[in-house]
Amino acid sequence: MKKHSNSDKWLLFTNKIVLIFLVLIVLVPLLYILLASFLDPNVLLSKGISFNPKDWSIEGYTRIFQDDLMVKGFINSIIYSVGFTLVTIIVTIFAAYPLSLNGFKGRNVIMVFFLITMFFNGGLIPTYLVVKDLGMLNTIWSIILPGAISVWNIILARTFFKGLPKELFEAAKIDGASELKIFLKIVLPLSKPIIFVLALYAFVGQWNSYFDAMIYLEDQELHPLQLVLRSILIQNEVQPGMISDQLAMAELSKIAEQIKFASIVVSSLPLLIMYPFFQKYFEKGVMVGSLK
Repeated sequence: MKKHSNSDKWLLFTNKIVLIFLVLIVLVPLLYILLASFLDPNVLLSKGISFNPKDWSIEGYTRIFQDDLMVKGFINSIIYSVGFTLVTIIVTIFAAYPLSLNGFKGRNVIMVFFLITMFFNGGLIPTYLVVKDLGMLNTIWSIILPGAISVWNIILARTFFKGLPKELFEAAKIDGASELKIFLKIVLPLSKPIIFVLALYAFVGQWNSYFDAMIYLEDQELHPLQLVLRSILIQNEVQPGMISDQLAMAELSKIAEQIKFASIVVSSLPLLIMYPFFQKYFEKGVMVGSLK
């Protein structure tokens, strides 16, 4: 076992303290929101967090799933996020792989044009006019297509492809394999780490996005969950289906607080469920795609 000097021990100890502190900064608010979403509003306002099962309540979750806009928003967010992820992966992979080949003429010029778009763009109003002229306003395509291409993702995937063993490609060409067959049979099976990384980036980004929907979608039936949640958290509004008209204003305010916490938990569930399955690919994909 390797022995550490006193300075190394103090450094390791300091690192552990800092890491524990950072974990607590992230973990404590999450635990508070989770517990608050299950607490009776009266108990939460009077006593704070309570671990007594008699003080727990699922009223906030009940109200959420009784509200049509919230349920439709959840379904819409899944559709938008999955669709956006698929389009992003397909476009990124098919753009990055040719740019990683040494024999592809003009690849440097194309990369220069790609890089320019990272620093300069038309802005919000021209983008809106383009989406409008293409007839995509108030449709699912206005959410999926405009942001599907990310130059950063293309650079990440391109770097990953350039790091693949060239001997495999040379052996496949000697055996008479075409470029398409090499891509499908060799490149894609070896690209699982970067594909999962791109999928995680795209899904999380789209799931948390509400600005594009706020601009392009007028029909409330098409609003994603984050836009519905925004109206609850920022504008302090609760949908009519969640609250009965017979409740007094004080009671309405109390249950609104519980609904806010429950909404945050519900909106975070897909990401929390998805991340453990992507974790084993995430670190490898990021590290390999960022080297060379």
